[in-house]
Amino acid sequence: MVAAAPTLGTQSVDTLCVNSIRFLAIDAINKSNSGHPGLPMGAAPMAYALWDKALKHNPKNPKWFNRDRFVLSAGHGCMLLYALLHLTGYDSVSIEDIKQFRQWGSRTPGHPETFETPGVEVTTGPLGQGIANAVGLALAEAHLAAKFNKPDVTLVDHYTYVIMGDGCHQEGVSGEAASLAGHWGLGKLIALYDDNHITIDGNTDVSFTEDVLKRYEAYGWHVQHVPDGNTNVEAISRAIEAAKAVTDKPSLIKVTTTIGYGSPNKADTAGVHGAALGAEEAALTRQALDWAYGEFEVPQEAYDHWRQALSRGAAAEAEWNTSLADYRAKYPAEAAEFERRLRGELPANWDANLPSFTAEDKGLATRQHSYNALNAIGPNLPELIGGSADLTHSNLTDIKGEKGFQKGAEANRYLHFGVREHAMASILNGLAYHSSGLVPYGGTFLVFAGYAIGAIRLSALSELGVIYVFTHDSIGLGEDGPTHQPVETLANLRAIPNLLVIRPGDGNETSGAYQVAVTNRKRPTVLALSRQAMANQANSSAAAVAKGGYILEDSTGTPDLILIASGTELELATKAAAVLRAEGKAVRVVSMPCVELFEEQDAAYRESVLPSAVRKRLVIEASSSFGWHKYTGFEGDTVSIDRFGASAPGPVCLEKFGFTVDNVVAKAKALG
Repeated sequence: MVAAAPTLGTQSVDTLCVNSIRFLAIDAINKSNSGHPGLPMGAAPMAYALWDKALKHNPKNPKWFNRDRFVLSAGHGCMLLYALLHLTGYDSVSIEDIKQFRQWGSRTPGHPETFETPGVEVTTGPLGQGIANAVGLALAEAHLAAKFNKPDVTLVDHYTYVIMGDGCHQEGVSGEAASLAGHWGLGKLIALYDDNHITIDGNTDVSFTEDVLKRYEAYGWHVQHVPDGNTNVEAISRAIEAAKAVTDKPSLIKVTTTIGYGSPNKADTAGVHGAALGAEEAALTRQALDWAYGEFEVPQEAYDHWRQALSRGAAAEAEWNTSLADYRAKYPAEAAEFERRLRGELPANWDANLPSFTAEDKGLATRQHSYNALNAIGPNLPELIGGSADLTHSNLTDIKGEKGFQKGAEANRYLHFGVREHAMASILNGLAYHSSGLVPYGGTFLVFAGYAIGAIRLSALSELGVIYVFTHDSIGLGEDGPTHQPVETLANLRAIPNLLVIRPGDGNETSGAYQVAVTNRKRPTVLALSRQAMANQANSSAAAVAKGGYILEDSTGTPDLILIASGTELELATKAAAVLRAEGKAVRVVSMPCVELFEEQDAAYRESVLPSAVRKRLVIEASSSFGWHKYTGFEGDTVSIDRFGASAPGPVCLEKFGFTVDNVVAKAKALG
């Protein structure tokens, strides 16, 4: 039973607290003359009900492990979140930070960013991503609870809460992720749906008339509806408590609200979605809501109530610390493992079993080398968790002996994402956001990075160490044809800041790629892997992958020509170099598995590998030439593919598009 709120003058403390959110948002957005006031004004009651009466968190320790996670999936309404952080006492958002909303260097940027503002759990903005990330957060909680909790001591026990809007439901990624959440039975995932019937184009009637609750019920969610979300805090609180009582299903609570609630002239219109109210309308809204306070002024009674979160949070964390101490005493080995993960430390010798190869070892596809590497590190890296988007036996992403995560089997760490590439990438981000030391990975064909690229971009922006295992990386995959041949994808991915794109050329380089990917916990890695086999090179090096590019074969003295290659084309480069050397050419072969890492090396190293005096350079990669010209210059060339591929056996495709020794030799000779 939710107790009635005490009254202060003519307004209850609940009303003061709710309107504090509304007017901080109105004033900050007016001051910056930029932002989205409508959502904070309409969703303030549900935010108050959640943060004041349900959310377990400690404002003085935003990274406390067992806190509930809150995701503002409708990230454009970020002043709602900044107001909540400020009002509940987070040091990261002062009133001055509120006044600097959307300004250069501010901790209150235009959409929530984890790397800018402590207390922000997820970088949201692109709609649908937040709810999909929340599925990953809830997945992490369920997995870790199953792994570490004991009958007499509970270490992992927290909820993931979401506020989402109509736009989140319309983006396809949310449907993919919600379907998985229902299948997995993630009972500690609770989403509040701000049902205000408005998007940028106007009333949702123009494009969105489905019954969202019936859709989510079909996904396997528990659903409820609160018809009066503008003022009925008690009803919202009761719905949250009812959702918490359903432990075997995620929950969606539709809360019907009025966008821009309180604004006499702009409420319930698209005009209040993404534009400041302006001084005149703000004054009218103050009158309408009986708000007798100036700009950025919060009544002390509201502050006093909101700041009770400080004592509640400190008590909750202290109670959990007592449980942790009890756990250490009773289960020292498990406690040591749990705390190692929380510190983000990798196990000692986690990579000790990674295979190495000589030129005499059988050549394999790098997807097979990747499988061998995963199975080498899997037993030594228990925090490794991931799977594939319904391509397990093509991506080769399974680890022997590991069973699938399912409802009732949450301790298992292999994830069957189904045919859901976009949701897979977003859920992997959620696992990484959880701050529990998990190392998430996920597989699909490289061409389907196009489906997932929005989430991949957010991995890079948010400094999340997700590992993307993308196979079938060139026209060499063959008969599936141009729809599945990712000729442009590597260039697209290489353009994303803070993303490592590694295309290994043999077994040693694949082992090195995993060493780089696992140790880089602050940036994601794409492993671009082949379907077709290639020889292991005599001089390839796992360690050299960390430098991005290195000399694989060299001539005596200064080379006349440098061949630069990645992936399967590395073998082609060495074969062409042998022909050219036999004809008297001084040829250097440079392996370039990762352009980004090579660019991070100092100028002296880069010059030692690619001397500026040697201008005859030929890049060989079964992909677009885009981006390679910085290495070829005006006097070099590429053996590449700048058109869509074709359906034919892989070797035929490679031959027809010029990936032959004869063509590489001819192009090299044409350089003079």
